[in-house]
Amino acid sequence: MKPVSILIAALGGEGGGVLADWIIDVATELDFPVQSTSVPGVAQRTGATNYYLEVFPVARKALGGQVPVLSLTPGPGDVDIVAASELIEAGRVMQSGYSDPARTVLVFSTHREFAVSEKIGMGDERYDPSHVFDAARRLARELIAFDMREIAWQQGTIINTVLFGAMVGSGCLPFPRDACEAAIRRSGKAVEASLRGFEAGFSRAHARMAAAAPAHEPLRTAADLAPVSDLPPAVRRVAAEGYSQVLDYQDADYAALYLRRLRALCRKGGDADEVGAEAARHLATWMTYEDIVRVAELKTRRSRINRFRTEVGARSGEPVRVTEFLKPRLEEICAVLPARLARALERTLGHSRLAAGLRLRLRTDTVSGFSLLALLRCLKPLRPRSLRFAQEQRLIERWLSAVERALPQTPSLALELARCGRLIKGYGDTATRGQRSMQLILEQAEHDSSDPERLAGRVAQARGAALADPEGRALARALGIPEPRPAATPVRIVRRHAEAPVS
Repeated sequence: MKPVSILIAALGGEGGGVLADWIIDVATELDFPVQSTSVPGVAQRTGATNYYLEVFPVARKALGGQVPVLSLTPGPGDVDIVAASELIEAGRVMQSGYSDPARTVLVFSTHREFAVSEKIGMGDERYDPSHVFDAARRLARELIAFDMREIAWQQGTIINTVLFGAMVGSGCLPFPRDACEAAIRRSGKAVEASLRGFEAGFSRAHARMAAAAPAHEPLRTAADLAPVSDLPPAVRRVAAEGYSQVLDYQDADYAALYLRRLRALCRKGGDADEVGAEAARHLATWMTYEDIVRVAELKTRRSRINRFRTEVGARSGEPVRVTEFLKPRLEEICAVLPARLARALERTLGHSRLAAGLRLRLRTDTVSGFSLLALLRCLKPLRPRSLRFAQEQRLIERWLSAVERALPQTPSLALELARCGRLIKGYGDTATRGQRSMQLILEQAEHDSSDPERLAGRVAQARGAALADPEGRALARALGIPEPRPAATPVRIVRRHAEAPVS
């Protein structure tokens, strides 16, 4: 008989260490020899840690004094159970070769915690989850995967309890269910919530839920599609989502402007379906650009407060302390002001320390902190009169005009120009870089009189260069213009305190 080898991959704060302790506790109570080790990772999303355990599923009394030799580290293809608290963590374990199709039971949560590299890219840098699912189906003897984070939220607990229940429910652990529940009770921490999470995970795994890619969102109803019914069928679904997004961002008039712009584009003929769908997606994102008013609105929504309370397991009437870390820059403050006032403020304070950002810590669980953000939220009706609103609308119209001019004669060029909407995203420096890249590409398209098909290729190449290099050098080379000089970085000199003499 061989020991049962267990590899747990978890992110910081998800209770991976507690899960390992529960397994050790159960094995100890059953008098099974057990050994564990852990390898902490560095900060990625919140730090990833691997826990490795080996359990010899025979009571010590039955071994006749013999002591099994247990390993401290997992071997590739030599792991019986792999449990991961997140989709890409499961992929990382498989990439390391620990999962074997003839041996390994793979249990993981299908939700995502995005890595920094996915968040900061100019393009859509998210990893494709379908690759992980495909690999899991090939590399696991048995596969159990579902959204454990959502179930943990529903049960008022954290994900390790659901993962433990799924491991036991799969039948791959050599432990009876009651022994595992007893270990949770002995831990003495949030016992009832932990048992609820364990039960939910056990039930899902026991039913042998087959892994599947995340489900698509349900189709929109006829009422949802009514405002976009006069658009081409291929555009309607994306346009309905965009319409809802713009309506939530501002008001009905602004959402109507979104639809008017799409209708004008789709009436130009040519291959309007693909171009229209692409433009609808990026136009909605662009028209709902982030500013301090939007940030304040999102941070003061009841749904966000309720989500926080659910995540931390707060009971009714129990206070939850929430601190917001903000650093609005002068240009972001000026962006929500009328143009004349904004430019006067920039001239007055443009060279002050406020230009680099004002560091704020607001406790939105207090009346004063929440009221300040609520006051900013009240500026929403004034947004159409702001400096940035006017700037954004001018560039949007310029972009749409370029797409409309190209669509009747050269749909390929129109499609590449529509895809340039990917450049506009985020806030702060990211938004500024995207706008600058868009302006340069539009200038190229407006003044280049060469073959339109060749121009489409150059636009695609320029867009790829802009997304790959945030400094703008690759884009400059692609467009044949001088490369930008590196941005000046201020150097702050901090006085060093004199060291106390050693007595």
